[in-house]
Amino acid sequence: MTSLYDDAFGVLTAWIAPDESQEKTRRTFLEHLAAHPDGMFRECAAGHITASAAVLNAERTHVLLTLHKKIKMWLQLGGHCEPSDTALAAAALREATEESGISGLIIDPFPLQLDRHAVKCHPGGSFHLDVQYLVTAPEGAEIAISEESDDLRWFRTDDLPETDSVVHSLVRRALAR
Repeated sequence: MTSLYDDAFGVLTAWIAPDESQEKTRRTFLEHLAAHPDGMFRECAAGHITASAAVLNAERTHVLLTLHKKIKMWLQLGGHCEPSDTALAAAALREATEESGISGLIIDPFPLQLDRHAVKCHPGGSFHLDVQYLVTAPEGAEIAISEESDDLRWFRTDDLPETDSVVHSLVRRALAR
């Protein structure tokens, strides 16, 4: 059985970045994993891999975003890897399912993009090294707000709420796939 670490290392090694900036980020993620055998989990103070997803509706006209309870910003669904996760894509799918309440989500197993951003998981700060995927909701999917969200809504892909450039880029890449 492959460990989550081995799966992540394999995914990041095989992934073909769409541009030079993403290639640089991919190499940074691989260097992080090489230097930190515990780099998959939040206990790694230097930073840790996370998994998230742009959840599109079946028609690909809307994206599901969460108003993150701690950050107070509209973001894609996702979060920390757990010891029970065996694959990075599965972690992203688990997070999307938990945070949306939607069963029957379908994940594209190839990442859309990578994002490294500062977080406050540890005193003095840390980093999330986020591997971002495309997830598609089944037709007629009903959502349920989780305890991690202040709100959860479908937004037209061409009319996103105020958010960061990473979400905009993620949605563009999802629509292009």
